[in-house]
Amino acid sequence: MQKHLIASLLALAFAFPASGFAAHSNDTEAQRWNLTDLYANRAAWNADAKNLETQLVQLQKCSGHLGDKISSFKSCLDLNADILKRYARLATYASQFRDQDTGDNEGQDIAQNADIIGSKLEEASSFFRPEILKLGQKKIDAYLNQDKSLAAYRFGLHDILRGTQHTLDKKGEELIASFGMAMNAPAAVYSTLSNAEMPWPKVTLSDGQQVTIDQAAYTKYRASPNRADRKLVFDAFWGKWKEFERSYGVTFYEQLKRDAVYAKVRNYPDSLTHALDGNNIPRAVYDTLVDQTRANLPTLHRYFKLRAKMLGVQDLRYFDIYPQLVSGNFTYSIDDGVKLMLSSVKPLGDDYVNAMTKASTARWMDVYPRPRKRSGAYMSGVAYDVHPYILLNYNDDYESVSTLTHEWGHAMHSYLANKHQPFSTADYPIFTAEIASTTNEVLLLDHMLKIAKSDDERLLYLGSALENLRGTFFRQAMFADFEREVHARVDKGESLTGEGLTKIYGDTLKRYHGDKEGVMKIDDVYATEWAYIPHFYNRFYVFQYATSIAAGSMFADEILKSQAGASDNYLNILKAGGSAYPYDLVKKAGVDLASQAPYQAVFKRMNSIMDQIEAIVAKR
Repeated sequence: MQKHLIASLLALAFAFPASGFAAHSNDTEAQRWNLTDLYANRAAWNADAKNLETQLVQLQKCSGHLGDKISSFKSCLDLNADILKRYARLATYASQFRDQDTGDNEGQDIAQNADIIGSKLEEASSFFRPEILKLGQKKIDAYLNQDKSLAAYRFGLHDILRGTQHTLDKKGEELIASFGMAMNAPAAVYSTLSNAEMPWPKVTLSDGQQVTIDQAAYTKYRASPNRADRKLVFDAFWGKWKEFERSYGVTFYEQLKRDAVYAKVRNYPDSLTHALDGNNIPRAVYDTLVDQTRANLPTLHRYFKLRAKMLGVQDLRYFDIYPQLVSGNFTYSIDDGVKLMLSSVKPLGDDYVNAMTKASTARWMDVYPRPRKRSGAYMSGVAYDVHPYILLNYNDDYESVSTLTHEWGHAMHSYLANKHQPFSTADYPIFTAEIASTTNEVLLLDHMLKIAKSDDERLLYLGSALENLRGTFFRQAMFADFEREVHARVDKGESLTGEGLTKIYGDTLKRYHGDKEGVMKIDDVYATEWAYIPHFYNRFYVFQYATSIAAGSMFADEILKSQAGASDNYLNILKAGGSAYPYDLVKKAGVDLASQAPYQAVFKRMNSIMDQIEAIVAKR
């Protein structure tokens, strides 16, 4: 009953480590989120946590009695929903409190307490699925027909009944739930080793600066304009990961084995089918994504050739993929960014724009980077009775404007879903989540190109969009390709060492980047990159970034062409939240992600952007 909620909260655990940036000069209280909208202080949080603990005791009394009579059935469902809603609020406050200052011990403490409460919740509610299955379709439907107030639970109940053959008896479900915390060891070891214990190498750059190449420094210096520095950084960083290849291999192999065991215990043929079935996503979606991407690698290779030309290099290497294609002295304050965002989403209608305008001034955001603040960006929208929260690390560049627009796409998704759905069907899976953010990004690009005053500006916007397509579509599809392969091997009982994982990833990396075709040379040491990707510890997660950008590209194209009903079809997905299966919602709106069409739309868009860039470059 709570799978989307738990997944939404766990997803935040795979964001990036704490920021090392200096504080921004405009980082005032007005530019930080207002957590008192959730709880006045820690004491209020503690009091509500005790309320939840009391409710969990009450929930246990429902065990074995769901089918006694319709009144007890409804009261137990209502109690469970209220517990989940309270937990979402508690967990949101805890994660946001921690992320605003990751060095604060109180933040770590409250986040750990929230995790413990979440595990207790899962264990206490584990009886629901087996008991609902025991009641059966006939009795459940009779209850739904008898009491119309149960309508909010219809989808969730039918979803449980759909999983009859994959749900264990009460004792089995309790056993699986009790192992919940212990089974996260691979991800915990990865996080500790990669963020806290890796002995990062030091290098001396061409300007004489000595730098420790940790993850933050790698992200910064891999984009250096000096090619020799980029190679130095890549060799040092991936060389260090190579030294720990065996350890990360053991850790990831344990994760793969865990996923294989869970699939087997729940009577699935393999790990991928198990993962997709959670949201009833057809296997054809995953396979079509990978097959279409492989078939259209010439589009990606065209991008790499264009990159080589714009960088002025003859022999493109893997360490050449991150420098900006276009640079310029363009700055955008947060106020500028918000104005540009609001102008760009006008095609979605006055109601959408007005709601976003009001929300963007209500302190839902923590805007600027500062020491010990969590890096990266995310949106958390599960605090149903409050509002979404957005974490940014805004740096006054165009990338920051794009990220702002991306995260507000998520926020408006949650805002609209919470407004139009009861709590039980408001939260939505990642499969539809990224569609909202991607659509907003396409709308932003269209607006920026319309108002651009020079070719330099146009190149900046087009280059950013092009790199986003490489990183969000092709790179994530490549990850999906790799995941499918390694999970399938372990599902069949094969063993995998760190060296074996590097070989599989290296072959995939070279295929996607055109190593055999002479497009880009990939050094073998860089193939240890698999060990660096945290998302692999959340099985078959990243493919949804690629499917979402495919769907978002189609929706945005139709909206910008003012096709009849396009905007309403798209907004209806957002308003629907989790009230239907995500694949069905998107298909109903006109995009079938099990077909070739949405992926072809991505390739068409990418080629169009390259056409525009090449036309500008040709004039110079």
